[in-house]
Amino acid sequence: MHFRCPISLELMKDPVTASTGITYDRQSIETWLELGNTTCPVTNLEMENEELIPNHSIRKVIQDWCVANRSPGIERIPTPKIPVTGSQVADMMSEISAATRRGDGARCEQLVAMVKNLARESERNRRCFASNGTNGVLAATFDAFAGGSSESPAAEILEEALEALATLLPLGEEAASRIGSPESLKCLVSILKHGSFAARLNAALVVKELLASSGAGADVIAGTKGLVEALAKLVEEPISPQAAKASLVSIFYMINNDERTASRVVDLGLVPVLIEVLVGPEKSMCEKALAVLDVLLGCGSGREKAAGHALTMPVLAKKMFRVSDMATELVVSALWKLCRDDGEGGEGSGRCLREALQVGAFQKLLLLLQVGCDDSPCPRSHHDEVRPARAEPAQQKVELGKDMRMVLVARGVLIV
Repeated sequence: MHFRCPISLELMKDPVTASTGITYDRQSIETWLELGNTTCPVTNLEMENEELIPNHSIRKVIQDWCVANRSPGIERIPTPKIPVTGSQVADMMSEISAATRRGDGARCEQLVAMVKNLARESERNRRCFASNGTNGVLAATFDAFAGGSSESPAAEILEEALEALATLLPLGEEAASRIGSPESLKCLVSILKHGSFAARLNAALVVKELLASSGAGADVIAGTKGLVEALAKLVEEPISPQAAKASLVSIFYMINNDERTASRVVDLGLVPVLIEVLVGPEKSMCEKALAVLDVLLGCGSGREKAAGHALTMPVLAKKMFRVSDMATELVVSALWKLCRDDGEGGEGSGRCLREALQVGAFQKLLLLLQVGCDDSPCPRSHHDEVRPARAEPAQQKVELGKDMRMVLVARGVLIV
């Protein structure tokens, strides 16, 4: 009974003693404290501080008991690693800052690697680093060494700092402002193009977080020479699914509300690549590809490229009910943009409308309109799972149900 945590009632793997003298498993008591509790769960006394002291004696007794009872299937608990403290993090950050000011790349690389490894040991360590301004220091170090060439010794510290930043995401405002500097962005482009697989993935993740943060303007970042091209290349020739997804999200941030950047992305040949991505079964990837495609269809060149691809209509029709509610909204929006000006004198001279009819897209739209107009259970058609579009429209969406009804009526598909 003495080996069980008073909170979880499970065998303690990392016993620690609170200021009230009661021993708990570290994960359980830390969760208790994170919820805002300030009293001891057992004694109900106010805890003088949140310091938790490892109880090595109890841990050793528990380990010996596990060894003695190995035959019933009980495994010996491993010796836990001591978590990092806030004061230790502060000391490490001071030392990294001092080494950065001296231009001591070797020492910086050593310390940053230590930060990365400690952060990966446990979620508690990661939170401790993140809450003590580590990202700001790492970003400052990256920015300071970003001026060197890719062949210089600074390349190693840059990749190390980038990996540590990717481990401690999100960036935070201070780190975003540092990584968003012209020198840092230029360095990120270089790593995206020429770095190792791991470095390119980390660069893609950091760029995505940079664009998502409020401290950086997407239009300014999109203007960085070679950045859009490097991200598009990661989508066209993915090094990993995670890198491709991060690149798609980054591209979406840059082209949203920026038709000029969207036209650049179309010129890079991304529309057929996105359609090929949609052929795959991975739902998260399909959602991101549809979001980017939907924005690209907002410009004439994007619609022209999509209309000329043989798989556009079949894939959009197939994905309408097979991915998610968000994907359904995006597919309807894409169909609307392709078909609304496709009559006589339009961009596709009726081709998109004919293909949409041939692949059954309008029948599915009618079914979607019917589902959206009543609260009855969703019907099934051709083994597709029909999910009604959500009431709240996605970003930049018009009232799709109304618009599609108008298109169907105008083309004689729907009679009112």
